[in-house]
Amino acid sequence: MNQAAHAKAPLASGAREAMEALNVEAAHLNIWLRTQANAPAQRPWFKETGLGTAGAMAAGRVAAAQMKAKAHHWKWREISPYLDKIAGIASSADVPPIEFADRQQFLLTNPGLGGRLQIAAALRCAVSIYNPGDVAPAHLHSPNASRTILSEHGGYTNVEGERCPAARGDVILTPNGTWHDHGNDGAAPVTWIDTLDWPVLEFLDLIWLDEDMPGATGNHRMQAASVPEGYSQALYSRGGLIPTFVRHARGISHSTSPYIHYRGADVRAALDGLRGEAGDPYEGVPLAMVNPANGGPLFPTIGYGAQMIRAGEETLHKRETASTVFVVMQGRGQTEVAGETFDWQENDIFVVPNFLWRRHLNTSSKDAVLYTMSDAPLVERIGQYRAQGRTKAGEVVQLA
Repeated sequence: MNQAAHAKAPLASGAREAMEALNVEAAHLNIWLRTQANAPAQRPWFKETGLGTAGAMAAGRVAAAQMKAKAHHWKWREISPYLDKIAGIASSADVPPIEFADRQQFLLTNPGLGGRLQIAAALRCAVSIYNPGDVAPAHLHSPNASRTILSEHGGYTNVEGERCPAARGDVILTPNGTWHDHGNDGAAPVTWIDTLDWPVLEFLDLIWLDEDMPGATGNHRMQAASVPEGYSQALYSRGGLIPTFVRHARGISHSTSPYIHYRGADVRAALDGLRGEAGDPYEGVPLAMVNPANGGPLFPTIGYGAQMIRAGEETLHKRETASTVFVVMQGRGQTEVAGETFDWQENDIFVVPNFLWRRHLNTSSKDAVLYTMSDAPLVERIGQYRAQGRTKAGEVVQLA
């Protein structure tokens, strides 16, 4: 039997009209009779081999209600002035600093998601600024979160009693259910990127926040340091060896990394040490930041990494079922995404949604370093992770 024989016959126009009339009649009951819902929301992504393919939607009720993230590039020179404007408002005499400290940020909104406060289907990103002396009181929440530090001096974050003084390129984790406060004890404003799995928790109706930490002191409601600075690094920094006398979780979180503070200097040193390796034709020289207790991702929902695109290097095209946010920590270059070209430089942020072909080009004479945040761990956990690449000859090959 040929494939055409398996195709479903379209619903006759008369039957469709009758069904739609019933839908009008039954609308007050909050039900909907299937008419065009059998069409998938998207054709099989892996059969669309063109580089400009952006995952076309089918017709019908399913597609009409579906929104798809778009590839987008936020240029630092365009968005950073708004941080200064926010900081100016925050430093005005009639705005109490403690009331404004955790609101000095803007969220990155994907133009394909209809105004939703998310950068991709499962990720939220915000850019924050803290003036000298600003403090966000101790709190905990259900989403997993992280700070990626952009300024040379990045203030501090205190996580479950471990104080983490930060510098550019550091990634500090605040796993779900961990008490944390953060602020700026330096002389200049600090900036960082907040990344959260908020959209996933919001979809599941699991968002909650607690700001009443037992034992928090002072007007700023800060937690006291209960372990030395660098505590998690002291426990877990020896590769292949982990202590067995501690609980490998922070707060009430589950399956999250107990290593809280990933330092930019260590990331760069590791990349520099691998610079002479062949690397990956699709990623340059990539590193994964992993949970040292089990070798898995830092969060069950978000994976973090860094990659070096060496001077003059061009990667091959790749696409995957996960969405990735890129932050330019060093250098200049280009990323081609589904027929678009993003010319990026330091501190720029861009997102590559799932299914879209992309490749990186270092157009300068110096190495470039990109940080990544991806929903790949979540996609893997539900059994949906796949990846394809294109060889130099243009052949599509299965990578995962």
